[in-house]
Amino acid sequence: MHTRSRILLLGAIYFLAAGSACSGQEALTLRQAIDKALRQNPQAAVAESENHFAKAASVSARSALLPKLQFVEDISRGNDPVFVFGTRLRQQQFTANNFALNELNTPQPVGNFSTRFSGTWTAFDWLKTQHEIRRADLMEKSSVLASQQVQDQIILSVVQAYQSVLYAQRKLDVATHQRQTAQSLLESVADRVNAGLAVESDRMLSQANLAARQQDVIAAKGELQIAWLELQTAMGSEQAPPVELQPIEFHLYPQKSMAEELAAAMKSRPELKSQLLADAAQTAALQAARADFAPSISTYGNWEQDRTTFTGTGGNNWVAGVQLRLDLLPMAKRAELAQQKADMQRMDALSNALQQQVRLEVSRAHVQRQTAELTVQTAKASMEQSSEALRILRNRYNAGLASINDLLQAEDAQRQSQASYWQAVYGNAVAYARQLYSMGTLTPEAAEVLQ
Repeated sequence: MHTRSRILLLGAIYFLAAGSACSGQEALTLRQAIDKALRQNPQAAVAESENHFAKAASVSARSALLPKLQFVEDISRGNDPVFVFGTRLRQQQFTANNFALNELNTPQPVGNFSTRFSGTWTAFDWLKTQHEIRRADLMEKSSVLASQQVQDQIILSVVQAYQSVLYAQRKLDVATHQRQTAQSLLESVADRVNAGLAVESDRMLSQANLAARQQDVIAAKGELQIAWLELQTAMGSEQAPPVELQPIEFHLYPQKSMAEELAAAMKSRPELKSQLLADAAQTAALQAARADFAPSISTYGNWEQDRTTFTGTGGNNWVAGVQLRLDLLPMAKRAELAQQKADMQRMDALSNALQQQVRLEVSRAHVQRQTAELTVQTAKASMEQSSEALRILRNRYNAGLASINDLLQAEDAQRQSQASYWQAVYGNAVAYARQLYSMGTLTPEAAEVLQ
């Protein structure tokens, strides 16, 4: 047995075992499935964590405006002449005896307990910090819009998976009906063979037809179970027995012109908005890199207490000042500026490529939407014609005017036309959902129109 056949068979067995759980349960609507997915899908959690990361980065960028304050408790001991000389001065323990040459050259080890508070604050850096804050704020807004795009993708995946389950259910209904029809045909042919109105080969062909229809039922049950597992994955829930889904009816959805859809997409697509904000953020990053070449002005201060013992008394001192800093060999800054310029070119190219991709998606969705609606109409007419042709052939076969092969071919044509019709119905709903997604208007509220 092939691998796919084994998978379908195992899926059918599981579906048969869990099918009874569907009875008595309230049908799961498309909106309920979407709401569950937005709460439980791991992709939504990833997008939310990225939003938190971007918000934290924005807060971190603002911290550059605040002064930096440090506390240090230092314990040291040594006989280095410079260390001993300076330590005794800071401890205010220096005496005239300490000027002796032997004491200066080979002093006895001394210990020092130092408590120090120090701080710095950048007073002016030519707006470099402000540019970095603006970049962080824009990236935070861009991240929010990117998460909205993830939500749109989740909604579309749920719609497609939901439709796949409904289509698989219809295929199972068609296969079950065809199996019952094949069973009735076999019984009818057997009666005709026993009455001498048909040959034995007709019964053998009917038996083979019944066996094929039974295989179709097994395969349809397996496909239904796989479709249900895909829907559960889209909703972000663990594997559970299938539940009843509320059918989605065929609708004639509103249509817009290609120009209107393109205009709506350029205005509403979240990834386009996110990319625009990312472009602005990169501009701010480039401005910050340029401002980094200018001199900066900062202030600093230090207060220190030095003691011979941890709890003893000693001396204290302080230092405060203003510092002007200019990098005379800014090689690393030049490399950073070149990198930011390259990133700016890359962002511009990404923006143009994204706009072209959106135009293509809208155009494709527009054509597919029109094609899907026409396909439904054609499939419905084909199904009605195949049903009428099958009725005529059954009457002709019963009258002995047609062969069993003609009848089986007609049944096969009807089966295919029914499957094609339901595929077209659900494909039409998916095409409309993709059209809404391409315009950036696929919201949970908008998806309710599909139900």
